[in-house]
Amino acid sequence: MNNVVLIGRLTRDPELRYIPGNGTPVSTFTLAVDKGLSKDKKNEMELSGKPTADFIRIVVWGKQGENCANYLAKGRLVGIQGRIQTGSYDANDGTKRYTTDIVANQVTFLEWGDKQNSDYEYQVPEGFHPIDNDDIPF
Repeated sequence: MNNVVLIGRLTRDPELRYIPGNGTPVSTFTLAVDKGLSKDKKNEMELSGKPTADFIRIVVWGKQGENCANYLAKGRLVGIQGRIQTGSYDANDGTKRYTTDIVANQVTFLEWGDKQNSDYEYQVPEGFHPIDNDDIPF
């Protein structure tokens, strides 16, 4: 079984290309997925300059890839369902490079808005209030 589900934020706008010959669209972007650290551990890692998120390359084919390129922007929250794909290639310097990507079967836009105005500002929905992870009893 090869199934991956991720929720994260785009680190930059998606890049759209078309495969030469058949013109199939393919969109790629990197998703920052929070590591789910405790508040103290997250502060510790931030102070030491270590990342508190994993940065995962996402590949989206076809019309869905075009939609990602047209409607997603840096900072937007998305859900991804897909599969892990590994590969390798020989770099220009003669070394072998290994890749790991997520090929998305489904992309769920969890935030909407004008792509040109992609500055992210979280707003708490009416009737809700933010809580600190330390307030959760489990």
